[in-house]
Order: sequence, then structure tokens, then C-alpha cells
Amino acid sequence: MRPSDDRCGSLPSPNTLCGSELWRRHRPRRLPPPGGRGRHSGGTARLRPLLLPERGQEAPGLLREHGRAMGRPRGAGRETVSCCDFGQAVQGPSMLELQSATLYMLRQTGYISTPAVSRLTPDEVVQMRNELFTKEKERQLSLHPRIEKIEVKYTGKPHPGTVFVMNKALSTPYNCAMHLSEWHCKNSVLAFVDGEVWDMYRPLTKSCEIQFLTFKDEDPEEVNKAYWRSCAMIMGCVLKRAFKDEYSVNLVKAPEVPVISGAFCYDVVLDNKLNDWKPTNDNFCSFTRDAKKLIYQDLPFETLHVEAKVAREMFQHNKYKMEMIERKAAQNMEGIVPLHRFGDFVDVSEGPHIPRTSFCFQYEITAAHNLQTDQSELIRRFQGVSLPVHLKAHHTVWHKLLERSKRLVTEEEYLETAEQCLEAKDGTEEGKHVSV
Repeated sequence: MRPSDDRCGSLPSPNTLCGSELWRRHRPRRLPPPGGRGRHSGGTARLRPLLLPERGQEAPGLLREHGRAMGRPRGAGRETVSCCDFGQAVQGPSMLELQSATLYMLRQTGYISTPAVSRLTPDEVVQMRNELFTKEKERQLSLHPRIEKIEVKYTGKPHPGTVFVMNKALSTPYNCAMHLSEWHCKNSVLAFVDGEVWDMYRPLTKSCEIQFLTFKDEDPEEVNKAYWRSCAMIMGCVLKRAFKDEYSVNLVKAPEVPVISGAFCYDVVLDNKLNDWKPTNDNFCSFTRDAKKLIYQDLPFETLHVEAKVAREMFQHNKYKMEMIERKAAQNMEGIVPLHRFGDFVDVSEGPHIPRTSFCFQYEITAAHNLQTDQSELIRRFQGVSLPVHLKAHHTVWHKLLERSKRLVTEEEYLETAEQCLEAKDGTEEGKHVSV
């Protein structure tokens, strides 16, 4: 027998009544107004009808309660959930039937719509991506239940030829650096694994040769690219969380621009309500403070190579990232997409990143420019500049870099510059070869 309540009596089966009939026959008693006289105050109860919003408006508190109740995971044993204010706790298999009847009634009266139920807040989207990232990482680790050994040969200085015996799919280049010296741990930005640029925290999958790259190498091009990507990802995380939930923020991409451009960038599409908004100096200072909080937390950049379907599930709420995922998946036969995470923020990346956020020292977000594109949405390019802890600059030089970083950075302009530099470099090498 189902439980009953003194206010409503026994509740008939929801299969015999539609949602509106169920509400009409078993609606809750009217409540006394706040501050009114009731039986607990010693006077006669003065009741007034419960005021409901007009059709198409949200009922305050109703959606949240239903979203919380229906989103609650089913656990072991008997489960109890309260449906609206029917005055009765429903147990057993009839819970889903009552939820269906309640949703039907709410949609009929216009108090709720289907998209509003499935819509996620920005924090929920971040949490969902973070959980999927962790789940996929654990799945990939489970593919190697048995620990296998690999040999990693170090080819750099000062101890070339050193061989490390490491764990396959578990050990990373950073673990190899720990066997060399503390200097290698603090200064190594990337690893060179069999001729391929490798993240310091990316697991090694086979026996290989390895060397480490730093900011003070003769050719720090790959290191500079990784540093610029990481700085842009930190800025993307800040922008995603800086605005209130009522304003949508869609991250488009972090353009690959060289360090000589003077600024790292991230393209963002803000809510249409903010089309006339122009960031002030106080806004940029606020962005910078949020970024420095992330830097001081010393968060590691984790890398994960996943199948395209996993990446699509993570970024299904962002059409720009979906396009980027398709492009990245088409670049290799396996359809693999590289992802990076620091803290709980996950993003699609163009390449390797620095080991930790604490590698950034001087960091500031300086400008935002409106881009002229063919798309209907207004795309803004946020820019910033940073120097690593290994290359600190005098405050006079730093202020000049800040002023330079405020100019609009375009990819086309610096692609031409890079081609000119490459041609000049080739010409110099050819001249040296001839002179020799």
C-alpha cells in the first residue's frame, strides 16, 4: 500500500490521471501570507490563493527543485523524492511516472520548457568536461594493467648516453629529468622524444631517445610557441569565468602567432548584450588578477590524446571548438585530438604546453579588439603579454612590452614576417655553406 498524507489522502495511480487532472484533484492547501495570522499565532487563519507566474514565465524555485530531484543519481535501496508540493512522498517504481506527469502539467501551463531543463550553466559545463577528461585518462591507464619497462636514452648534456629504465605509459619526461638533476626539473620546458616535441607530463609509450629544451637554448622556437599557447590558455580560462552566468562566453580559438608579434591572443564571442561593452583599464586589471591567481597555484598542464568522438562529447556546447576538433582529427589517420587541462579547465590545443602555470612570471592582459569577419557574431581578440620566470625583465623594458602588446595582432601579418625570416635564414645558411 502506498503511504498517505493527512492533507491529501491517498494518491491514485498516475496512469489513470493526466498531469493537469492530477494537479487539480491533489493540489496543496493554500498557505497563509507571510506575517499573517494563523493557528500558530493564536488567531484565525487568513488564507489567500497561491500566486503563480503568467504563462511563459519561470516559476521561482520550481525549476531548480525539479532539476535537482530529477538529476539525482539512482542509488541502492529505496529512493524518496518529493514531486512539487503534492504533500506525499513517492517511493518505488512509480517515481518516474509521477515525474512524467508533473513535467507534462508544467509544459501544458507554460511554466517550463524542454530546452530550459537540459541547459547547463558555465560551471556545470566546466565540471562536465573535467569529469570526462578524468574518465578518459583513467580508461587509457586501464589499458596497461601490467607495468612494462622501457629504456629511455638521454642524448643531451651534461651526461649523454645515460639510460633510464622507466615504466611504459606511466613515466613522463619529467620523471626522467628527476633522475638527472634539480636544474633539469626546474628549467626543462619541453622534451624532444625521437625527434618529436613532447610535453613534460605526457607519458612515454615506448623505448626512445630523449633530450630537454629550455628557454636559453640556441633555437628556442618550439619553447616560445609552447609558452605562448599556455599563456593564451590561461587567458581563455579567465575570460570564460569572468562574466556572470547570465552572459554567454564562447571561446573560439587561440591563434598561433609567434613571440615576435608582441602578444598572445584568444578569440572570444561574448553575449549579444555586451556588443557595446568596451573593457576599461579596471576590467583588464581584474582579468590580470584572476590570471595571477592561477599562476600562483602552480597548476600542472596535463595532456591527453583522445578520439574525436570523446572530444565532441566534451565540447558539444561550443560550435567553434567542434569545428576545431574536426580539423584536428582530419590531420591524422587515427582521428586523434590533443587536449590539455590545468586545474579543472580543459581546452583543445594546437600543440605542447609548458609544464606548470608557475613558469609564468610577469603576466598581464592588456587589450581587446573587435575583428571584422564574415560571421554574424562579434568576435573579440583579447591580447596579453608575459615573460617566464627564467627571463625576467627590468620594469622599464616591461612597460615598453606592455605598450607594444596593445596593438592588434593579425595572423596574416606575422605569417608574412615568418616567411621573410625563414628566407633570410636560408640565405644566410647558403652563404655560409659557400664560404666554407
